[in-house]
Amino acid sequence: MKDLDIAEVARRSGVPASTLRFYEDKGLIPSIGRRGLRRLFDPGVLERLALIALGRAAGFSLDEIALMFAPDGQPQIDRKVLAAKADDLDRTIRRLSAMRDGLRHAAACPAPRHMDCPTFRRILRAAASGAVRSPKKRGPRSRTDELRQHPLP
Repeated sequence: MKDLDIAEVARRSGVPASTLRFYEDKGLIPSIGRRGLRRLFDPGVLERLALIALGRAAGFSLDEIALMFAPDGQPQIDRKVLAAKADDLDRTIRRLSAMRDGLRHAAACPAPRHMDCPTFRRILRAAASGAVRSPKKRGPRSRTDELRQHPLP
């Protein structure tokens, strides 16, 4: 298969050219040269972009994903890191499920006012104790801001 220019990689992967340039600057994908002003990539970059997308969907940061590639560019993923991320996702799922259930209860509660509902008051106590947390911020910007600037494919 022949080398792909940045426009072709963007078209095939669904990743905007600006994000491809950003990924190259971060060392996540290598270009192999230029054709005129356009960067050229090996066709294997499409698989690498799919791995990056999978990592991002699982909640890994770009720096964490960069560590999942050996110096030769081949995936070299630590299974303990994957297991730890799965554990993190389990905790997030439990927390979000509890929050969903609480919201559903509050929406359908027959009490005349939310403050008269024992379940709602329990949710308030949990929030006051820190048991109910908002999603973590990633670094100086939130993940939402990062995705807005560099969207997933």
